Amino acid sequence: MDPETQKEIREGDNDRQVVAEIMARSFIPTLITTVSWEGFHFAGHEIRITEAKDCYGAVVWPSALVLCYFLETHAKQYNMVDKNVIEIGAGTGLVSIVASLLGARVTATDLPELLGNLQYNISRNTKMKCKHLPQVKELSWGVALDRNFPRSSSNFDYILAADVVYAHPFLEELLITFDHLCRETTIILWAMRFRLEKENKFVDRFMELFDLEEISSYPSLNIKLYKAMKKNRRSA
Repeated sequence: MDPETQKEIREGDNDRQVVAEIMARSFIPTLITTVSWEGFHFAGHEIRITEAKDCYGAVVWPSALVLCYFLETHAKQYNMVDKNVIEIGAGTGLVSIVASLLGARVTATDLPELLGNLQYNISRNTKMKCKHLPQVKELSWGVALDRNFPRSSSNFDYILAADVVYAHPFLEELLITFDHLCRETTIILWAMRFRLEKENKFVDRFMELFDLEEISSYPSLNIKLYKAMKKNRRSA
């Protein structure tokens, strides 16, 4: 067997091992309750998430698990303690909850119709457990950004995003939102599952404004994890 084939086999085995560990962080409750929920183990806590099956944005997708796992296992390199963090497209709130449990000042954002379930999940999983109480705020990509997130007071150390690029017509608005929320020192941590050609095209557009680095890849899930910062920073 040639060295290149051996390398591919080793990488495939490693991918399957890590993905199995990530997926093992979720569990289904053994007892039936009046409100259905799914459980997760991250940051030393059991997290209970209620999903809304009739809405894409209120379901826990694998990219969210990948990002949560990364935040937990790279807590020294990407220290969340006392950092100002915003999650865009927070959905069920799992990523925001994990960032909060890791010590961040978190603002979880999504569309207005998702905020009720988002607030419910965040409240039930962070109350009396976090250094900073997470905030939940409406954010429709590209809409009223200057009014709702003025540059003078919106200073985020991290932007978190999981599976925000998919078959929707608001990719340009998403790019505008990333650009608006970013400062020179802001780090974007973004997990994305590749499904369609739209994802590749968005990455190309994204790289016109941001320096993009692939920091992890999970081929069996078609998910990549990126780190990004604004181009043309003074420190560059």
